[in-house]
Amino acid sequence: MIDLTPDDLKSLVAQARLAPSVHNIQPSRWRFKYGTIELLGDPRRSIPMADPEWRDWRLSHGAALEGLSIALASRGLQIAKLDLEPPRQLRATEPMQSIARVTLASQNQLPPAEPTATRASWRGSFKPLHTETQSDLDRLAAARNDILLVRDADAIADTADLADRAGLFFLRDAEHRRELVAWMRPASSHADYHRDGLNAEAMCLAAVEAWGAGLVLGPLFQTLDRIGLAAPLVCERAKTVTASAIVLFHRPKGEDAFVSGRAFYRAWLDMERQGLKGCPMSALADWPVARAALAERHCVPADRQIVSVFRIGRPNGTPKFAHARLPVDELLA
Repeated sequence: MIDLTPDDLKSLVAQARLAPSVHNIQPSRWRFKYGTIELLGDPRRSIPMADPEWRDWRLSHGAALEGLSIALASRGLQIAKLDLEPPRQLRATEPMQSIARVTLASQNQLPPAEPTATRASWRGSFKPLHTETQSDLDRLAAARNDILLVRDADAIADTADLADRAGLFFLRDAEHRRELVAWMRPASSHADYHRDGLNAEAMCLAAVEAWGAGLVLGPLFQTLDRIGLAAPLVCERAKTVTASAIVLFHRPKGEDAFVSGRAFYRAWLDMERQGLKGCPMSALADWPVARAALAERHCVPADRQIVSVFRIGRPNGTPKFAHARLPVDELLA
């Protein structure tokens, strides 16, 4: 049986917490118990309006466990056995939930290092496409069987328009919009700016732009929408059309979102390994109308479902790798 000291566990969690989570809500908690590491989920850290079926919440836990797997591998350890609790509908008022338990074992060979420290959403524009980037995209497509790359400029432009429609669909729901704003950290003075949520750096917004975004998505949205100004103010088409490709990340229909989450993190790291920065376009995967339109146009197999959509390319600017994350001590149950 592999024994871990408290410092060992803290070191593992410090790396595992770099995994992505929806809106950066960081719902995963960890506990070392009886020779196993237990992954727990905090229902209070959820987005029930945007994620009523708790799929993205569970997907976030899958990404967190994959982050733990990567952290273990860098220390000559691996997951020998995984006991996974089945998904179920939850309420945000419920107590901490057990998600999975893992038993550890040693492994003889250290795998190549993963770019977990540099992986981050790039919400800016991208550099013009060139032959080197084309080769990067070719390698990415060959590396995975669960992504489909949309490279045609007209198709990318159509996806950009569809993404803006999908975004407006959700923003026009007041409760959904209020939930999103609650996880935004527009000003560095916000108490949780460096801890969780979507801060100005993560959104690639200058201080004034972030302040304006808070107003546009907050008290001014309905008025601006009535006079036709909300759509152009929240539109991201100009950034999306600069992408070298749109990534359709698809998984088997009916697959546990936890399993999808593990693959999701790996796929994002594969993009990073090729020098490509990505930005999730969540509304396209969340809105059934958009999801169905993309699946039909780009011939996603009938037994697969689109789990996430990215715009990717080489960033037109310098990415920042500061991750807003909760302190390790707060992640240990």
